[in-house]
Order: sequence, then C-alpha cells, then structure tokens
Amino acid sequence: MAEANSQPPIAWRYCGSQIKLWRTEAGVSREALAKEVGYDYEYVKSMENGRRRPTILLLQVADQLCRAGGKLVAAQEYLKPEPFPTFSQDFIRYESEAIVLSSYEPLLIPGLLQTEGTALALLKAHWPPLDDETVEERVSARIKRQDVLVRQTRSFNFVIGEMALRNRVGGRDVHQRQLWHLLKSGQRRNVTLQVLPMAGAHPGLNGPIVLVETAEHEHLGYEEGQTTGVLYSDPERVSIVSQRHAMILRQALIPSESARFISELAEER
Repeated sequence: MAEANSQPPIAWRYCGSQIKLWRTEAGVSREALAKEVGYDYEYVKSMENGRRRPTILLLQVADQLCRAGGKLVAAQEYLKPEPFPTFSQDFIRYESEAIVLSSYEPLLIPGLLQTEGTALALLKAHWPPLDDETVEERVSARIKRQDVLVRQTRSFNFVIGEMALRNRVGGRDVHQRQLWHLLKSGQRRNVTLQVLPMAGAHPGLNGPIVLVETAEHEHLGYEEGQTTGVLYSDPERVSIVSQRHAMILRQALIPSESARFISELAEER
C-alpha cells in the first residue's frame, strides 16, 4: 500500500477551468470577479487553477457575472467538501471495520477521542486556512467516526503523550472538557487509555503510530505526517512498528494511574 496521490481532486481542476473559461468568454477580469465575490485575487486564482476547492459563493457570483445560466452553479453538487484529507481516506475505511486498533499519539488527542470543541479548534488552526464549509464537514465527520467505539466486541487501545494532555487546544474550558471526555471514554469496557509521561528518549519520539487488525486478521500499520499518510501491510514494516509500540506501552502508565493523571490535570486551574 503506497502513499496516496496528493494531487488536487479532478473535480476542483475541471470546475476551476470552467470558471476561467466562462470568465474569459464574458470579458470579466479575475480582479473584477475577486472584487465582486469579496475574495483576494490570489484566492480566486488558486481556485481557478484547481489548487483549492471552488466555493459555492464563487460559483454563484461567477455564474451571474459571466451569464452562465446556471451552468457554473450546477457544479456545486460535485464540489462538496471531503470529510477527510485525501491521504487518510484508505485508513479511515479500515478503521471503521477494525476489530483491534492500537494508537499512539505524542502531541494530539486521537481523533476517535476528540470532543467537538477540540476538533473545531484544530481544524480552525489548519494552514493554509480551510473554508468554513470544509471545517464544518470535517468536524462532523470526525465526531461521526467515534461511533465505532460503541461496538463492544472491538477493542481500542490508546496511548497519549503527556504533551498532548497539557496543551490547552481551544483554551482552558475546551481543554478541560476534553480531559473529562477522555476519562469517560476510558471507562468503556472495550477501551484502554494510557498516558506516556515525558521521560527522555523512547521509540515514540519519531511520531504517531496506529496498528490495525481487520476481521480477517490482517495486520496493518498507519503513519501520518504533515501532508501525507501511509497505510501498509508489509509484514516486516508492521513488525517493526509493533515492536516500537510494545516498548511505548512498557513505559506508559497503567490505565488506573493514567486516569488519575488525567483527572488531576482536569482539576487544575
């Protein structure tokens, strides 16, 4: 399983090219379109060139300004925001069917355990900025993912780094609700939650790890970075990551100590 293609979706590129063609045919400059819609010139340029998803507002204004007769507005059906980044979509499909999922996150609360407030704060901090429609879609999708946790015959094991628990994403109140949510989630019979304290060098410093076991007992590994995610089933690679995860577990607090640690953080003012 190889790294996902990072090229923008073809629907973005096609629609952007149509906006440009209609605008040129109508004799409307890019500056005029940008001014009319209230966007920056470079923002409109990036949408026309397919690097960004054309917004519904741009389609509506361009359709009217270029007298497209509804042909540009009709494209919005094919431009709905993706609920997840392209590079993570294969992993999300496997995650939804996993019978065992083991996750280690050094700097972030795992997506399956995030509150809506945390997810919103993280997505609003995305750079380049995401449009409001995409933020809303991705927050909703991230919360919907958590439905898998109610399936009691599947097990979920989370190790979270101390830094992720101390970083007040979204501010004190949002973070405090997040910590209490972690404690509640850790009470599920099929969820194990452990904290990895800051304790010098260890195998998890190079980044997050997710291990998945499918219903067919296939074992997969997943690693995600700034702009890419890699899902793989190669036994040697999965073995290496499994060994590293096992070492991380040995250094993590046991579940009861982890719950006490999180509870003390949640009560701090």
